[in-house]
Amino acid sequence: MSSVAKSAASKIEWSKIIPQLGLTGQTAATLTAFKKRHDEAKRVLFELKQQPTEVDFSSYKSSLKNGSIVSKIQSDVSSFSASQADLQKQLNLIEAFETKAIENAKETESLVLKELADLESTLDNIESARPFDQLTVDDVVKARPDVEEKVEQMVAKGRFEVPGYKEKFGDLVIM
Repeated sequence: MSSVAKSAASKIEWSKIIPQLGLTGQTAATLTAFKKRHDEAKRVLFELKQQPTEVDFSSYKSSLKNGSIVSKIQSDVSSFSASQADLQKQLNLIEAFETKAIENAKETESLVLKELADLESTLDNIESARPFDQLTVDDVVKARPDVEEKVEQMVAKGRFEVPGYKEKFGDLVIM
């Protein structure tokens, strides 16, 4: 990891990312799971770095009767070279994860922008609305065409009472 990446990674304040960006749902859960895996990997790396890497073969030669085996093992260890692992599969998985995360972020962004636009139009409607006592029937029908259809159906069926009105507000008949 380059020094710039290490510097950037050390400056990340994980506790503030989710609330600051307003992430919710799957994106927040995925980010939290990533943070957990990151912390676990850092812990394991730290533990591995703390372990000694040198083997004291002289102590084994002195304590074991068959020193030739220890010499053979020592020569095998000194001639050992680690093989290079093919990281392409892991890099492809990371790239796929990154692509999915970007898609989720864009989807979340579009949903948030749509919600903001809806809220702004609602706010404009509220600010420009007339008081309730100044509304006319035509204004209500213009705003909610389904109300006119419902009233026409009720009149056609001879019903002049609103269902549920008496249960909610009571009957005002005194007699």
